[in-house]
Amino acid sequence: MALSFQNQGSALARRVLLVVFLVVSLATMTVYAREGSDGVLHRAQAAVAGAVAPLRAAGAAADAAVDGAVDAAADAGADEGTLTALREQNEQLRQALAQGEEYRLEAQRLQELLNLKDAYKLEGTAARVIGRSTDAWNQTVTIDAGSDAGVETGMTVMGPTGVAGQVVATAPGSSTVRLLSDPASGAAALIQSSRAEGIVRGSLDGLLYLENIGADVTVSVGDVVLTSGLGGSYVRGLLIGTVARVDGAAGDATRRIVVAPGESIRALEEVFVVSKADSPAAGDGGSASTGSSGSQGGAAS
Repeated sequence: MALSFQNQGSALARRVLLVVFLVVSLATMTVYAREGSDGVLHRAQAAVAGAVAPLRAAGAAADAAVDGAVDAAADAGADEGTLTALREQNEQLRQALAQGEEYRLEAQRLQELLNLKDAYKLEGTAARVIGRSTDAWNQTVTIDAGSDAGVETGMTVMGPTGVAGQVVATAPGSSTVRLLSDPASGAAALIQSSRAEGIVRGSLDGLLYLENIGADVTVSVGDVVLTSGLGGSYVRGLLIGTVARVDGAAGDATRRIVVAPGESIRALEEVFVVSKADSPAAGDGGSASTGSSGSQGGAAS
């Protein structure tokens, strides 16, 4: 009898606890629904969520590790033919990406040449560089346009940002261009700001030097240097570059003036061979800005 009484008491206690739990739950839900976001229950909820957040992150990392292991196991189970096909596909995608980048860069360079042509109102022929000399005594390039395209010896050759050199020999399908940096090269030039005239010459070290400038002429770093057109060797008013260094002061007979071209002449890939320049502004250097040669082009305008 005592055992039966205890069982009945335990059952009654469980029913009472269940009723109490339901009442407390309903009361809590009612309070939660009625209180604002700053209420006690809302704050408690936020605190609990913050406490378990690291556990959730750890669980997500574990899931990712498991997924990676599964993928690795699947790859390990792939046959050699499948892996070879995937490698070939990956290589093809890399080659396509590299080729697309080359096309983009070429289009950008050609656009710069077009900007130069429009700025100076030039007529002529665009060409690609297909060969280069390998010694410092003979700094020339070969281009894929020759006499069949109307190219003649003596024509000025432009890079994307300024004068690159001059045609010295032609064949039906190609031409040889002597670069400004060649030791045998010389271009009649003038300093745009002072109008002082001299000659830009190449050198064995690949630098351009502005020579024959009057000793009383003040030359400053950043001065723009243009072709003067004297002697007819180059079209007048085209951008050669800017003064990069001056060793010595005005009045010094041994003064050396280094001119930096708009870009590395030796790195040319496409050029424009000038057959005619119609712009009167080219005569006074007024159109030296091409819109693509950065601060040098801007200074020349």
